[in-house]
Formats: sequence, C-alpha cells, structure tokens
Amino acid sequence: MLPSLFLATTAATLASAHTVITYPGWRGNNLHTNEAWPYGMQWQYPCGGINLTTNRTYWPTTGGALAFQPGWFQGHQTAFLYVNIGVGTEGPDGGPINMSNPMVAPFQLLGPSNGPFPGTVCLPQVPLPTNWTMNPGDNATLQIVEIAMHGAALFSCVDITFAAPGDPRIPEVNETNCYNSSDLGFASIYTITTTPIGASADMNVPGSGASLLRFAPWMGYVPVLLGAAWLLM
Repeated sequence: MLPSLFLATTAATLASAHTVITYPGWRGNNLHTNEAWPYGMQWQYPCGGINLTTNRTYWPTTGGALAFQPGWFQGHQTAFLYVNIGVGTEGPDGGPINMSNPMVAPFQLLGPSNGPFPGTVCLPQVPLPTNWTMNPGDNATLQIVEIAMHGAALFSCVDITFAAPGDPRIPEVNETNCYNSSDLGFASIYTITTTPIGASADMNVPGSGASLLRFAPWMGYVPVLLGAAWLLM
C-alpha cells in the first residue's frame, strides 16, 4: 500500500512540475512517466521526448505571443526561463537540429511559495532573433526551457508555421489565453565578476587544493621532463 501511494504521489508531483504551453499551441502532452521515461519525459532535450509533429500552429512572421504554465512542486520556488527557436529539418526527428537561437533574454521566475503552484506566464510579443527574416509558410519550432533550482532542465515545444500578421489562421490572443498570474513575480538575471579571467590560477582557498591549481599548468611538461631525464641516463 505504501509503495503504491509513494509512486502515485511521485507521479503527481512530477506532472505538476512540468511546463505546459497554452498559446499558441503545444507539440503534445509529455507529462507522462512510464518505463521508458521513469523520471518524466520533459527532462529530454530538445522537446521533452516528443518528436516533430504535424500539429502546427500559425504564428506571425514578426513574432507573437507565447503563454505557458511553468508548474511548481516542492523545492522549486524559483526557476530560470529561456525561449528559443529552431528551423530546418536536419534533426533526428525531422525537425530542427539547432534549438539554441534565443528569442528573449533569459529571466527568472518567482513563485509564491516553495510548494506546488500552477501559475500562468504570458509574453505578449516574442520577437524573432536579431537579423532574422521569416516568410509565410516557413516552418519552425519554439522551445521553452525551464531551469529548476537544482539545475535540471525541462523542455517543451510548439511547432509553428509562419503567417503574415493579421492572417485569420493565427489564433486570437486575449485575456483568457495569455495572461500573467498575480501570484508570479519576475527578476532579471545578471552576473557580478568575482574572479577575473586568469586570476583563478592564483586563488588561495584554504582546504580547496588551490596549490594544486597553481601547479596544474606545469603538469603538461612532466612527460617531457621525464623523457629527457631517461635519455640522459
């Protein structure tokens, strides 16, 4: 009884943690856990274990809205979010092989607590990458990557076909399918340099093997020195 209850609870927890794209569409439901995906499908790059589909949604050539539910479970109060795009058919699933084209600057999502929370995020105007031009009829895939506090990544995608702005085939954007939950907050991601490039070799951190770090650059010469010594014998 207890193992079954534990497994059921774990499966529900994993499902609540995953990303669901609510606009403009979704490649498919990948909230499953099974023998092939014991930890859930969305851990799988690039699109959460689901291959390219013909279930495409029309999206403006000038960029458009993107909405999703990030999902929350115990211990995941914050997360980093990335939005990427890929084009082409060179991937093993017949889709893009390169999904590393960022569309917006990465940002941090803040949850209301450390417990489960199904809030909704709306990005009303996601632009194309700089200097990109897409034409009506071109196909692409939008990817959302959610980085949890412990470093694991969740992947979710939607396959799109570009259409001219105003095309009636583009799903309407309104307050029911693209809105930001009042319980969610956002933060910018920035860095503060603590150790400039080149300074790590001189770091002196007690108990961290820093002396070995300073010595490491010379290790590459050891085989040469040993070989020279052998020749002189």
